[in-house]
Amino acid sequence: MNRRDFLRTTTMATVGGVAVRGFSNPLMAPLGSELAEDRVLVIVQLFGGNDGLNTVIPLDQYSLLQQFRSNVMIPPGNVLPLSGLSGTGLHPAMTGMQDLWNDGKLSIVQGVGYPEPNYSHFRSMDIWETGADPDQILDSGIAGRYLKLEYPNYPLGFPNATMPDPLAIRVGGPVSIGMQYMGGNMAAAIYNTADPLNLAGNIYLDPIAPDCAGNHLDAIRTVQHQTDLFGDVIQAAALPGCNLSTLYPTGSQPGAELAQNLKIVAQLICGGLKTRIYWVGVSGFDTHAQQVEPGAHGTGVHAELLKGVSDSIHAFQNDLQLLGLEDRVIGMTFSEFGRRVQSNASGGTDHGSSLPMFMFGTNVIPGMLGTNPQIDPNTDYETNLPMQYDFRSVYASVLKDWFCLEPNEIEQVLLGTYQPLSLLDPSNCLSVNVHEANQQAGVNALEVYPNPFTESTSVKFTVSDGQVLLQVFDAQGKQITTLMNRRMAAGTYTVPCDLGPVPAGIYYCRLQNGSTQQVKNMLKVQ
Repeated sequence: MNRRDFLRTTTMATVGGVAVRGFSNPLMAPLGSELAEDRVLVIVQLFGGNDGLNTVIPLDQYSLLQQFRSNVMIPPGNVLPLSGLSGTGLHPAMTGMQDLWNDGKLSIVQGVGYPEPNYSHFRSMDIWETGADPDQILDSGIAGRYLKLEYPNYPLGFPNATMPDPLAIRVGGPVSIGMQYMGGNMAAAIYNTADPLNLAGNIYLDPIAPDCAGNHLDAIRTVQHQTDLFGDVIQAAALPGCNLSTLYPTGSQPGAELAQNLKIVAQLICGGLKTRIYWVGVSGFDTHAQQVEPGAHGTGVHAELLKGVSDSIHAFQNDLQLLGLEDRVIGMTFSEFGRRVQSNASGGTDHGSSLPMFMFGTNVIPGMLGTNPQIDPNTDYETNLPMQYDFRSVYASVLKDWFCLEPNEIEQVLLGTYQPLSLLDPSNCLSVNVHEANQQAGVNALEVYPNPFTESTSVKFTVSDGQVLLQVFDAQGKQITTLMNRRMAAGTYTVPCDLGPVPAGIYYCRLQNGSTQQVKNMLKVQ
């Protein structure tokens, strides 16, 4: 199914900021459906530093490599061939990736790294996630800066009708600096889709003092409230359980945990979330010792790790295909560094520099970018693989040809100029410009204060020139009163709202001003 033909017809409103889908009452009906042009990036992080030479194997230099890493090299007869590409193959455990290659859904980027590589796990991960130069410390990640550019008002006024869902989701781990902006999270972290919290109805009951302590309490409550609302929409999106692929590894099979996390990602995309970036990871790639089984180098720790990654990504792509969603999603793998050319005496490999990256999906340009790394005949233990591509050029490609940013915007995100690569089809940028709408996401056009209240409250609203309709409904969708219904000049206004005669409970205030519609919940207490 072509992306431009994919329609998401979701009845949606924001009640107190949370997206309510499929809510059949008159309040929700005018909010209608929208064209789903949301593009998704899935990042698969390989923690520990993956041995690229045993992942994408340069068969054209096999005899030379055998001199330097004979105790870990994969037998050439076991290497998986890549159709149309001579001299290069995949680790024998990566049959899933081989299938994606054969289907035209896999791109290999050779020799990805950065100048002056750092061999500390933590520092190199920090560089990869933030896009920092080796001598630079940043407090924002590449994904975080992109999301802040796309949604400049976040977190104020979120969730909202334009973006009712988390901007990004880390599945199976904490939100790392890659998805942070100036120390604040631009993503939600989940380990499963259950939402045990139910805070939205009771965290605003106590009044806030008009002092410094009150301001801090208000900020804490806002974060707490957003967390609960995002938990609600994540759980609701996962409830249909619409996975169709039977290929996901399970139980004790290699990659079962990664597969479960990718299965959750497919559930949430299928469930209608507009989340832009999903981040998953798998650890164990720090293979200093016993990387392979002696006498059977195609098996062992590294083989199981690669099989898990390969089978999980293959199953995920199969799921997206069966669900009719694969044109909306691309994915990429990365690890903080590769391994040395020369292996060590413990049957493993030590921290190195550049390594291959995989990009997968129907919109990647299939094939291999770059050449097999050239092995120096004078290699010694300190020798590393030369960098062919700066990892920030890979991100520039995603920002340009997937998220459709302008060159000046890409420079803002990457904090410099990096040449995009030919990794994605540049002709498929968004046919519907959601970028402009995202710029307005989080603009709060409607406020109710005090809230909760006992008898009456005030409604503050900001409108453009034109017709303004301001209504109050009860929880069943019954209209209680119309506060405003006339043409107004652009500006900010405040009107009283007296609900003295009606019983205590939850009510909704709805503003319509042209194409702008917002809904806020109102809590009347005894």
